[in-house]
Amino acid sequence: MSYGIKAAERIAGKTVLITGASSGIGESIVHQLAAAASGNIRLIVAARRQSRLEALKKQLQDQFKAIEVLPLELDVSDYKQIPSKIASLPKEWSKIDILINNAGKAQGLDHVGEMKIDDVEGMYFTNVIGMVTLTNTIVPQMKERNSGDIVMIGSTAGWESYPGGSVYASTKACLKSFTEALRKESISNRLRIIEVDPGAVETEFSVVRFHGDTDKAKKVYDGYEPLNADDISEVVVFSLTRRENCVVANSLVLPNNQASSSFIYRK
Repeated sequence: MSYGIKAAERIAGKTVLITGASSGIGESIVHQLAAAASGNIRLIVAARRQSRLEALKKQLQDQFKAIEVLPLELDVSDYKQIPSKIASLPKEWSKIDILINNAGKAQGLDHVGEMKIDDVEGMYFTNVIGMVTLTNTIVPQMKERNSGDIVMIGSTAGWESYPGGSVYASTKACLKSFTEALRKESISNRLRIIEVDPGAVETEFSVVRFHGDTDKAKKVYDGYEPLNADDISEVVVFSLTRRENCVVANSLVLPNNQASSSFIYRK
């Protein structure tokens, strides 16, 4: 996708930290940002799988000779390590212009009374506590500079829960409330707080939800065409490349046959 000269100028030379960067929507955002900036951008790609991050770095550097990429092995669910990880970034990478809270997951579709507590903890530590900790760590430097963008990747589940989604939906509702409060707290600063809420997107999401059961994961998308990762990353990059005074505060992004988290038409 071509974003144009103005888009490239608006993110040129900026340092971006994105979590969950090794696959799915996160990886797509990385590629779209690199393309939008014509390689004139600095990307801190954070995720649990270091080998994937190194492969992503090589791929980007092969495509864009001037691009700078710093792989950061980071499991946001291990939230107590986050402040020290950020503090240990090389000095030339320590000024974060854009934070993209993309890391998140769903685990299981069990009803209340049948849920596995490990799944509950996994979702809350990743989707809520890790996200809050990282944002809390980065916001002070943005407020001190009076500039910065924070992108929250939410979900339609944050708007409407569904049977089997009590925990996942509650984590995304928490993200939505946190984002709204952060936007209001930042009203006197030149910070842009951006929330993007995807509907059904076919990535590794459902494979993770069903603990690696690919057959179950495929059935989630039977009978309709879901979104893909690029559909979401294009919305993110569009939002980030508006002029500074323009805040695309919230984007609800759905495939044609979906009206809410639980209302999908299947042929």
